[in-house]
Amino acid sequence: MADVDRRKRIKIEDKKVKGTLVLMNNHSISTIKDEVLLGRKVSLQLISAAHCESTARGIRGKLGKETNLKNWVSTVITRSTKGDSTFDLDFDWEEEIGVPGAFLITNRHNSEFYLKTLTLEDVPDCGRVHFICNSWVYPEEHYNKQYRIFFSNQTYLPWKTPEGLRHYREEELEELRGNGTGKREEWERVYDYDVYNDLSEPDKGSDHVRPTFGGTPDYPYPRRCRTGRPPSKTDPETESRVPILQSLTIYVPRDERFSDLKMGDVYAYGIKLVSQGLLPGFEAVLDKISDEIVGTLENILKHKFETIPNNKFNEELFRSDGEHVSKFPVPQIIQGDESAWRTDEEFGREMLAGINPVVIRRLQEFPPCSKLDPRKFGNQNSTMTEDHIKHQLDGLSVLEGINCNKLFILDHHDPLMPYLRGINETSTKTYATRTILFLQKDGTLKPVAIELSLPHPDGDEFGVISTVNTPAKEGAKGTIWLLAKAYANVNDSGYHQLVCHWLHTHASMEPFIIATNRQLSVLHPIHKLLHPHFRDTMNINALARQTLINAGGLLEKTVFPDKYAMDLSCNMYKEWAFTEQALPADLIKRGLAVEDPSSRHGVRLIIQDYPFAVDGLEVWSAIKSWVTNYINIYYKNNEIQHDAELQQWWTEVRTKGHGDKKHETWWPTMQTRDDLIQSCTIIIWTASALHAAVNFGQYPYGGYLPNRPATSRRFLPEPATADYDELKTDPEKAFLKTVTPQLQSVLGISLIEILSRHSADEVFLGQRDTPEWTNDDVVLDAFEKFGEDLREIEGRILELNLDEKLKNRNGPAKMPYTLLYPSSEIGLTGRGIPNSVSI
Repeated sequence: MADVDRRKRIKIEDKKVKGTLVLMNNHSISTIKDEVLLGRKVSLQLISAAHCESTARGIRGKLGKETNLKNWVSTVITRSTKGDSTFDLDFDWEEEIGVPGAFLITNRHNSEFYLKTLTLEDVPDCGRVHFICNSWVYPEEHYNKQYRIFFSNQTYLPWKTPEGLRHYREEELEELRGNGTGKREEWERVYDYDVYNDLSEPDKGSDHVRPTFGGTPDYPYPRRCRTGRPPSKTDPETESRVPILQSLTIYVPRDERFSDLKMGDVYAYGIKLVSQGLLPGFEAVLDKISDEIVGTLENILKHKFETIPNNKFNEELFRSDGEHVSKFPVPQIIQGDESAWRTDEEFGREMLAGINPVVIRRLQEFPPCSKLDPRKFGNQNSTMTEDHIKHQLDGLSVLEGINCNKLFILDHHDPLMPYLRGINETSTKTYATRTILFLQKDGTLKPVAIELSLPHPDGDEFGVISTVNTPAKEGAKGTIWLLAKAYANVNDSGYHQLVCHWLHTHASMEPFIIATNRQLSVLHPIHKLLHPHFRDTMNINALARQTLINAGGLLEKTVFPDKYAMDLSCNMYKEWAFTEQALPADLIKRGLAVEDPSSRHGVRLIIQDYPFAVDGLEVWSAIKSWVTNYINIYYKNNEIQHDAELQQWWTEVRTKGHGDKKHETWWPTMQTRDDLIQSCTIIIWTASALHAAVNFGQYPYGGYLPNRPATSRRFLPEPATADYDELKTDPEKAFLKTVTPQLQSVLGISLIEILSRHSADEVFLGQRDTPEWTNDDVVLDAFEKFGEDLREIEGRILELNLDEKLKNRNGPAKMPYTLLYPSSEIGLTGRGIPNSVSI
């Protein structure tokens, strides 16, 4: 009997567990392939999940024997990668290790590599064990310790973590938090918070100085990722900036950087901007706007969407989507009908199914009143009267129109007026607008009045000077009405870009990303739930701080608030509430829906043909159903209260990430599953569907600038002047002399074309970048159900777009609403919901 036991023991001791390591190809992989044969090592050790040993640093899972890469096997190239290299390993099976729950890896090369996965086959008593790594492993001299740790695709709540992994779980989180000091280096994975004190360049002079956003009552703002760069030379409170040509090196935690494939797209997008001659000498050209030759709309159509001549920068250069860098595709808004954008119906439709369908609200008082402090701004209430609109309400009085939910408003007056005097001292000349719309029997919105307001010339305390414009089709009044709609669109374009897009998705999400990585282990179920919805966002935001929202950046050059752009965004953060980012809550707040438990999504829409809301509620409900199913798998009743990682995560989101809002009473208390379900649903909705709705329509709707001008450069001409006569004799010229100048238009179009594209490595809602993201079959079944729900939504969207009774689904432009259609191909498609704020 003893001999039998001995033979069994020898057999187990001789057993080898086969492993396959997958590394992403980069410049160092060929070196690693060669050095494997020369004996230079990348070594791994398995860690027991269940069996522990006492060490000088506490109780830890038993460590297996060290093993090295055996040999390079192959390179696999897929559509979404530039290639992965696989390496074989043989692990000596050790019975006292049991099932491994993690492994250590040490890189003794002098180059970093990107480790994607490790897979073990035929592990005794277990079978296949899979580790998802997706992280850069730097040479050991870059770390305070010699190794990196990676966990298997198991999921554990903190108190259910196997004893052997608990110390490693805590150690990993400590490393990710850092110590809050020092300049961050490119190889570091430290997540920390800072205010927006990196947008100014005071060393260049006062024109490049902006406030610090975040940390004060006057300038509250979400926090961004701390980089720890030294202060500027002239202002110790301002962080120094990365030189513009080194923008792609700006610090983000190493695992948050773009993939090689996406980085290639970013390079190509930058080349497109440069190749069109937009950046060199741009400011000098803007100073000569008055000398610009203004073309007709026909010439703009012909010029902007033809191939721009090649030069040494763009010859033979292609993006990953295959399109040549020097072409402007024809925007969808003019593909079906080149003049439909002019119509009142299309103007109203785009408030429900356009690039920014999240601002319009139901009119509940007339005339509209201002909430601005009258002691500072005087009387800011509207000067509209019933006489202005009563003949356009199908026989209803204004009060009847309000009571039967027929009147709506696009109101940009209060957000803009505090900055308008300063804005109009720049090259921009514009108004603060209020637009009243009437809901017609066919479900379309008809604009019935647009109020244009300017600060009183004698001072803010004297209120405003306002004019009210009503629809007209011919002569000078017809052109004035077209221009009034353009001014309203200018307001909406800037507000959309700075508030609805940047603030409400990009900036508001970053604190959740930082807190999740600092406080929730990769083993935590909520980390696994949320992590796909954070992909690329920190890198995108870092580049935005470097080139878009900084002093003199591209947004200041292409939207009307100019140097007041971020001030406006900051002021609107004062009104931001996390719980109101939920779609049903947002619709109710804007008066576009009422609570109705009998309705499918718990709310009833006031405007039935509201494509953003109709499709959005479908997607919202699918997300909430998935989140509910997922959370109920892991949590029973009040276990949430006792989850230390989860509670610290939520505390840090409120008190640090959104620290300027920490005393607000609307924050969920995170005591119940409903709190967690609500919060995670809002996070996923915001990062995926809401961002898709306000981002990927930018080029389809705004690529033709007359439809969505971003700036205006003169006020309405005064009667009895040559410019006023031109409104009647040459309305196209008068229009183009008023809206965005051509060079600025091309810069703006180039920018929004970049922002509207799906990259080749995009991962869409209902998808994961690996099928083995968890080993829990119950979770995988729930996720498959989520995917099925989204595919059903796609079918319903296609059906709705074919329904001719639904006028707002296509409109005069013959442009189907697809911005919330979940899936897409790569490129400029005008549809598709990526998992995250990835562009």
